Amino acid sequence: MQRFVYADNAATTAVLPEVIEAMTPCFAENWGNPSSLYGKGRDAARALIAAREKIASLLGADPKEIYFTSCGSEADNWAIKGAAHANAARGKHIITTKIEHPAVLQTCKALEKEGFEVSYLDVDSDGLLTAADIEAAIRPDTTLVAVMHANNEIGSILPIKEITEVCRAHKVLCFTDAVQAVGSIPVNVRELGVDMLSASGHKLGAPKGIGLLYIKKGVRIPALIDGGGQEKGKRGGTENLPYIVGFARALELAVERLPDMKRIAALRDRLAEEIVKIPRTRINGGMEHRLPGNLNVSFECIEGESLLLLLDRAGIAVSTGSACSSNSLEPSHVLLAIGVPVEIAHGSMRISLSHANTEEDADYILEQLPAIVSRLRDMSPLWSAAPTGDIGDR
Repeated sequence: MQRFVYADNAATTAVLPEVIEAMTPCFAENWGNPSSLYGKGRDAARALIAAREKIASLLGADPKEIYFTSCGSEADNWAIKGAAHANAARGKHIITTKIEHPAVLQTCKALEKEGFEVSYLDVDSDGLLTAADIEAAIRPDTTLVAVMHANNEIGSILPIKEITEVCRAHKVLCFTDAVQAVGSIPVNVRELGVDMLSASGHKLGAPKGIGLLYIKKGVRIPALIDGGGQEKGKRGGTENLPYIVGFARALELAVERLPDMKRIAALRDRLAEEIVKIPRTRINGGMEHRLPGNLNVSFECIEGESLLLLLDRAGIAVSTGSACSSNSLEPSHVLLAIGVPVEIAHGSMRISLSHANTEEDADYILEQLPAIVSRLRDMSPLWSAAPTGDIGDR
């Protein structure tokens, strides 16, 4: 039987057995509507309250500041559009970065069509920017800064705490997309100082279809969905109780397992050290301020899609970038933003590890990858014509 190695955890994770166990009573027994006043409904309401309190505690928030959504993209849209519209009378300038998730970038593009002005800030070759960069871009009409906590493609961890301090000094709201950060590094909204934060359950062992938006007390944004008054009147619609309970359990497990991230980072570093021994290969992004399980590599004269498909045939699941844009033939906007040439960006591969990955998984990747790269280069007319020298020198 062929070995299977799943190394695309930034795209999604397997639902954990402990999460399924926590969710099951919500399907089989506690299936009532939390808004109903009779016993079944009150039981469901208690489960909903307990899950919200657990998530709030783990994130350093008040339960009243946690709003459940269907996913991280919904939370991103709600936060950015809501803050922009709520503060439009004071100013219509928004600051973000060129490496944000499409859910943020496309939301900002939509707001530009409404007359808002958006500054898309550059990052350095490590995928980072500084609080000083943010401060330099703030104007009298700036009302929102939207900067991700950690990048989904190259894993760069941005200095959100320092950025929020600048925002607070200028009375500008700060929102961070923490979908990749939550569960991989410690995330506490009070310590970060953010006004809003998004997270998604399926990135840390819960099912797809559940996310959240943290909205700090005192921050006012319009309701996302008008309806039955759920989520304190901000998002109408019956709550997805099984998935909310699963999200709470998954986050609890992720926080408990944060110490294991040292092992995962060491596994990632081992992969990086061996993979760059393949000629004309480069690591994309810096290794210092990076998510523990993230590794993004480019191979010259190779198409990332072909590499992905051959690795899949060998039983290895990786990606070429963001899962939300995997059907696009365009090179990664993140890699272009950090200065990777277009032709090299096309030959990128993202490995994203989880607690389930082992040394044996790394062994198998390192056993299969060089031969696959060599095979693809042998078929490429560009490879024989490529200049000599290290890829990182150009």
